[in-house]
Amino acid sequence: MKLFATSLLAAFLVVPALPAFAAGEAAHAAAPAAAAAPKVTKPDLVKGEASFTAVCASCHGADGNSGTPVNPKLSQQHPEYLVKQLQEFKSGKRKNAIMQGFASALSDDDMKNIAYWAASKKAKPGFAKDKDLVALGERIYRGGVADRQIAACAGCHSPNGAGIPAQYPRLGGQHAEYVATQLTAFRDGVRLNSLQMNQVAAKLNDREIRALADYIAGLR
Repeated sequence: MKLFATSLLAAFLVVPALPAFAAGEAAHAAAPAAAAAPKVTKPDLVKGEASFTAVCASCHGADGNSGTPVNPKLSQQHPEYLVKQLQEFKSGKRKNAIMQGFASALSDDDMKNIAYWAASKKAKPGFAKDKDLVALGERIYRGGVADRQIAACAGCHSPNGAGIPAQYPRLGGQHAEYVATQLTAFRDGVRLNSLQMNQVAAKLNDREIRALADYIAGLR
């Protein structure tokens, strides 16, 4: 009788295992909703054009091809790079009082829309102007300066200046004046949102900066 009672108790204590599919459903139901992948919104080019026209066109041109050498061309630039710069202007990581004012009014979606619209526009070619400097600029851009450990620009920005999407910006055809200003700012520690560029530019003298900028303007 005692043995029977023990067996009966054991039978009641045994919990049948859930089928594999049922266990999986239970675990899925228990997972927090926050674990779901964030929704990725596609850029709205119509809104991007409207925002660009309202905010950016007066300085960067109606189609992103700035006609003012001190303001960069934005057309055909990698959108990821443009979004990063706008975010860093907004946060103050990249210093520019005018751009910080504009960027502060933009949401992340605004930045994405503007960047992808500008990237969709064809960049107008630029031209090198100084024949005496362009050969020096080409040597540095393509081969660097080995004895001073200056890396070739082409390694990151590609031989034709097209850059590498989501990593390094397009440079080809950019205004020489703007490129020279940015290289000088990197060298002098005025622009601090790229340690890699600070380290490269720190080794360049004024003549080499002018030469590189003029050569880059003619890349296509």
